[in-house]
Amino acid sequence: MRRVLSALMLPSLLTAALAACDDAEEARSPMTVRVLVRDINIRPEGVECAGTGPYTHFHNRAPFQVTDDAGGVLAEGALPPGTSVATFEEDLGVERVPTYCEFAVPVTVAARDTYRLVVDGHPPIALTPNDSEGPALVAVVPS
Repeated sequence: MRRVLSALMLPSLLTAALAACDDAEEARSPMTVRVLVRDINIRPEGVECAGTGPYTHFHNRAPFQVTDDAGGVLAEGALPPGTSVATFEEDLGVERVPTYCEFAVPVTVAARDTYRLVVDGHPPIALTPNDSEGPALVAVVPS
């Protein structure tokens, strides 16, 4: 009787084990989302900043999501303060220069063909993989 019972239960146990494998979490990789907001503000280089004009939704603590093409959320959180970066490499000889505001956010995401960034409910921004400074997803706003 034990053998018959074991033989009857074996398919159920195998099915449950295979289903558990299908539910396993996808492999995820750490990377940085880097967004350069081209607001062309005049300020010192290397100071905290936020987007200006039509980009005021880029600011410290603004909620963000990294999504895939289907809108599935891969990562979410709040933006850190931005950091001002010089618009030109040329030394202008003054303290305040035209700058952009750069945001860098560490995330851990599953591999996808397409990534998008949604900041504070605004339309998604396409992110492009770039490994020039380590694994990253990058965007320039406006593109």
